[in-house]
Amino acid sequence: MRNTVTTALTAIALLGMPVASSANADTIETTETTLSTEAHAEWTTLLSRYVVESDDGVNRFDYGALKDNAADSTALNAYIESFASIDVDALSRDEQYVLWINAYNAVTVQHIIGRYPLRSIRSGYLIGPWKQVKTDVGGREISLNDIEHEVLRAEWDEPRTHYAVNCASYGCPNLKASAWEVGTLEQDLTEAAVAYINHPRGVTVRNDGRLKVSTIYKWFKEDFGGNEAGIIDHLLEYAEPELAEQINERRDIRSYDYDWSLNDVE
Repeated sequence: MRNTVTTALTAIALLGMPVASSANADTIETTETTLSTEAHAEWTTLLSRYVVESDDGVNRFDYGALKDNAADSTALNAYIESFASIDVDALSRDEQYVLWINAYNAVTVQHIIGRYPLRSIRSGYLIGPWKQVKTDVGGREISLNDIEHEVLRAEWDEPRTHYAVNCASYGCPNLKASAWEVGTLEQDLTEAAVAYINHPRGVTVRNDGRLKVSTIYKWFKEDFGGNEAGIIDHLLEYAEPELAEQINERRDIRSYDYDWSLNDVE
């Protein structure tokens, strides 16, 4: 996989949250799997039922329907509770990566339905819930904040992680309609990057030819080359030909934008 700098999203980094260095981080490598292929099957079942793939290219989640379905809510809780008994160190690197991404996304959904209805994941918080929302993985109590920044960003040198974790917001890259799995990891990461960068949430070319891009690229600039030129190079790696041509005509980021509205069904 690509050997570039890493990670995922949330504005807390901008607000003084500690961010781990990825100088010695590992890239994702395809290795023999030791975790059952059924480990994330229940999460795939739930995602297939409640993720709505809209015509506008934005995946939305039917939080209300999941909250109202007692059996599926129980299944979600059981899936998350299963993380506690996993021996994380016994897993391959890819399996660990997939586990942490799925855990982050599932716990985020669990948090939303526990507070639903609400307009944004940040509703009721000065900054957001990421440090307060915790789960048990391998006998270790860990927050969403630490999963993203102290595990994924610190241990994997992979910028496409940003397109895998989902913070329940419209401005975020799509929540995938199935669990992340080792067997399709490289392909899925690339597809997620392409989908986001070629959507207006990721990149918009203004009338003056300058770029408006997601604030993810500002919050986590160090993960995309450390400067504007690095960000643009990253965008070009996944931009479709028409967008790439427009970006190359004027390699200039004018503004950043992010929509914290809940990625709820309309």
